[in-house]
Amino acid sequence: MECELPRVNSNSEEMKQYFEEAKTIAVLGASPDTTKASNHVAHYLKKVGYKMIPVYPKGDTILGEKVYRSLAEIDVPVDMVVVFRKPAALDAIADAVIARGDVKTYWTQLELINNDAAQRVKDAGINVVQNYCAMIEHKLLFG
Repeated sequence: MECELPRVNSNSEEMKQYFEEAKTIAVLGASPDTTKASNHVAHYLKKVGYKMIPVYPKGDTILGEKVYRSLAEIDVPVDMVVVFRKPAALDAIADAVIARGDVKTYWTQLELINNDAAQRVKDAGINVVQNYCAMIEHKLLFG
């Protein structure tokens, strides 16, 4: 199976702006397992000062933060959604991001590409980043 290439995406300058404007970041698929990339990224985002909200199907806390089961359950404004889920889940996640009405940036991690979902999100006026690691890009942009 060939990997789809992102047709809908942002550049480094735009990504920097998204990080500067964000205060609260929901991490979909944030794992309590410290060996998982999603845990490392969630920890990093929290460490550099963002309000990190883990979204995961089980458990009560991850990295000391209350776990939510879905984006819809989060009861505070969300500026950015960073996605660690299988590509097949991206259509439903894009719909959930749009439905919230407060998300400014939809960010899918490395190798997570769904151009149709990304285009729907962009058409709803939400910034889109696909196939980039939020932690790596933040480190590159802010040192």
